[in-house]
Amino acid sequence: MTILTLRAEGAAPPEDVWLRYVTPACWPSWSPQIRAVRVEDERLAPGTRGEVVSLFGVTAAFAVESVDEERWRWVWRVRSGPLRLRLSHAVVRRPGGSATTLRIEGPALALAAYAGPARWALGRLVRG
Repeated sequence: MTILTLRAEGAAPPEDVWLRYVTPACWPSWSPQIRAVRVEDERLAPGTRGEVVSLFGVTAAFAVESVDEERWRWVWRVRSGPLRLRLSHAVVRRPGGSATTLRIEGPALALAAYAGPARWALGRLVRG
């Protein structure tokens, strides 16, 4: 198991960044590798389950472990075939905007492949 932590800072207010995170319908607007999200809940909550559809049509099932609305943190597990990842997200207020971190746990090869698109998405997430 490998752990990778990514960070991004931008001018978007942290409240907006948090709302983009916890509203699955928003994910394709800032994460270009996501084409669609299939989920019944409009807002993430512990136990929320669904599927993410990638640009290439590959689907990944997910389950949300925790959501901390006060501290702007959430954790989910993603599964696609034999691949399993655990992703922990956080948003913090910064002068003039916000910052976000993403901690990913999973196989080293998968993390290496996912790092580029994830960095790009996080940058778009916090852009003002």
